[in-house]
Amino acid sequence: MNTCVIFCAGGFEKLAQPLDSTDYILAADGGLTHIEKLGLTPNGIIGDFDSLGYVPQGAQVFPVEKDDTDSMLAVRKGLELGYRRFVLYGALDGPRLDHTLANLQTLCFLADHSAQGYLAGLRHMATCIKNGVLIFPASAKGILSLFCMGPDARQVTLHGLQYNLENGTLTSGFPLGVSNHFTGREAAVTVGSGTLLAIYDIENGFPTGG
Repeated sequence: MNTCVIFCAGGFEKLAQPLDSTDYILAADGGLTHIEKLGLTPNGIIGDFDSLGYVPQGAQVFPVEKDDTDSMLAVRKGLELGYRRFVLYGALDGPRLDHTLANLQTLCFLADHSAQGYLAGLRHMATCIKNGVLIFPASAKGILSLFCMGPDARQVTLHGLQYNLENGTLTSGFPLGVSNHFTGREAAVTVGSGTLLAIYDIENGFPTGG
C-alpha cells in the first residue's frame, strides 16, 4: 500500500521499514533535518518553521498562530493527496510532552478519516484501531499496552496475549489495558465499537488490520 511518510522534529534513529519508491515523503518543519541526514529528497516541506529556524526553498509556509500542529498539517496534506496509510517518524520522543500527546490524537484523527497511522519512535510504535482488528505475528515480543481514546471502547476481545479478554469494555478513565505481554502466539486485538491506542516495541514492526 502506498504510504505517506512524514518526518517530524522529535527523536529519530532509524526507519521502521525501508522506504518504497511509491512513498510520498513529507518534512514537517524540523523533520527536514532527519530527511537530509538520510540523504533523501522530500516530496514536500510544510510547517511554520519555528523549529527549523529558517524557511527552506519551495516550502509550504503556515503562520505560527494556527489550529494545526505541523504534524497535522502534513497529515492533512497526505489525506488530500489520497493516502490512507501514514508513518510518522520523530513524533513520539520530542522534548515537548504536549506535542507527543497531540501526535497521539493525530492517530485518532486518521482513524476517524478511514486511514491507518503509525508513530515510529526511538523504542516504541503507536497506532490506533477503530471498529476493527489488529493482528500481531507469533514473533512479536515485549509489551503491548492499549488505551481507550474518547468514548468507551466496547466489545473488546484480546486473544493470544498474557491477559486475554472477551467482549470487554475499556474506558478513558482507567488504564486497564496497560502492560499486556506477547506470548509467542499470534495475537489479535478486536474492537467492536470505539477507538483504542496501541503502544508496543518498535522491533515488532507493523501489525496487519486496523
